[in-house]
Amino acid sequence: MADYTNEIKKRRTFAIISHPDAGKTTLTEKLLLYGGAINLAGSVKGKKTAKHAVSDWMEIEKQRGISVTSSVMQFNYDGYCINILDTPGHQDFSEDTYRTLMAADSAVMVIDASKGVEAQTKKLFKVCTMRGIPIFTFINKMDREANDTFELLDEIENVLGIQTCPVNWPIGCGKNFKGVYDRNTNTITKFTAANNGQKAVDRVEVELGSEELDSLIGTELHEKLSEEIELLDGASSEFDIEQVRAGKLTPVFFGSALTNFGVETFLQHFLEMTTSPLPRKAHEGIVDPLKEDFSAFVFKIQANMNKAHRDRIAFMRICSGKFEAGMEVNHVQGGKKMKLLQPQQMMAQERKIVEEAYAGDIIGVFDPGIFSIGDTICMPNMKVEYEGIPTFAPEHFARVRQMDTMKRKQFIKGISQIAQEGAIQIFQEFNTGMEEIIVGVVGVLQFDVLKFRLESEYGVDIRLEPLPYEHIRWIENKDIDVAKLSVTSDTKKIKDLKDNSLLIFTHSWSINTVLDRNEGLVLSEFGRS
Repeated sequence: MADYTNEIKKRRTFAIISHPDAGKTTLTEKLLLYGGAINLAGSVKGKKTAKHAVSDWMEIEKQRGISVTSSVMQFNYDGYCINILDTPGHQDFSEDTYRTLMAADSAVMVIDASKGVEAQTKKLFKVCTMRGIPIFTFINKMDREANDTFELLDEIENVLGIQTCPVNWPIGCGKNFKGVYDRNTNTITKFTAANNGQKAVDRVEVELGSEELDSLIGTELHEKLSEEIELLDGASSEFDIEQVRAGKLTPVFFGSALTNFGVETFLQHFLEMTTSPLPRKAHEGIVDPLKEDFSAFVFKIQANMNKAHRDRIAFMRICSGKFEAGMEVNHVQGGKKMKLLQPQQMMAQERKIVEEAYAGDIIGVFDPGIFSIGDTICMPNMKVEYEGIPTFAPEHFARVRQMDTMKRKQFIKGISQIAQEGAIQIFQEFNTGMEEIIVGVVGVLQFDVLKFRLESEYGVDIRLEPLPYEHIRWIENKDIDVAKLSVTSDTKKIKDLKDNSLLIFTHSWSINTVLDRNEGLVLSEFGRS
């Protein structure tokens, strides 16, 4: 009993979120470097070099040098077992990104010091606050020219609505970046770039106000730092671990992932401030992760990760207890007892078969086509069903035209499987069935991914015709006659694959118009999986 409890207490499971090019993949790699999971950080510029970021595996990612899907990586550091959920950093990200946050216990928000809070960061932050999970901020690229530090903090507070508490403070930026001041220990860590992806970072620790500091960073920067720290001590929020864990206060760190400065300090503080796996909400109540019985939920399905095997993997977040290979479990939604086949953990393309895993861990299992996003897996003696994962609103729509009608069977199979993974959503024209298919995506890159995958994995060529709709609402009323709804000229009635009725709109003002015209109509921004 004690052994499995200790294993669970060692676990830390978090997602890394950011806008494109903020340095998220680089930070992920440097964390893996400290855990000994890789020996040398790979370049993330996939287009320019044969070395690809270790967290990117799909062919289209290697071609573009970006993360399209969410990878899961596990490593050990200082007695902890860490699971990183790496989310796509491209602006054309997918619903998969949102769902990955459902499997995390906390999030690391990476912000580019020269750009501040950007559009995608806001979207991902919204999902984190919806779940009330702790958020830790790493302000990156301090070795380049950066915005005013106080303005960066103000922007986080005003735009995202979360209080900030800097744990350390930068001294200069760009060519004048000298290092960071640790507010807790009152010491300076001097900046020296670690080249070629190595771990070593030179540290010179001297106290604020000492003469030695004048010679180290110069009198001018020393005076500026003293003024800023005094201002910070009077103006910034007090550090409160309970507020951090409630998702109301974000500890802020400064550094440079590319040059490896501030990464290990951040990791050490992060591990101290975060908790082991959090309890999960189920329909029956809250499930304690330390409960002896194994339970998990499916948050991601990925087909054809290995073209040679034509496989389909269901990723599960373990919520309680211990998993052992070969154990009999209950698939709640399917109402069947089964064994989870080929349980594995991922390190980008590399997979290792796992004999055991614990609450907080992510495992992938072979899916013969029976799992859906949000499904619960548990011990046969347990009665638990985790709350479903919401279906997030797509923002771009296109009609799909199949070029070769003789390949209809492969087309339906391919598009249905990709939709089951959750990267795209499929809709049908109202009352036309599968004859007219409309695809909805959160980011337009998913259209390219869909076309690429249908061609390479299913041998099907398609043409996509963009549609002008930008807003979608699920119709909550089950008793309403959708055919008789009075809608505006820029509104279209559609259905999803579960036969739920929806409305898509070109203009946001049409939503209120339609609600005004149809008394009692209830519309929702999220669907239920």
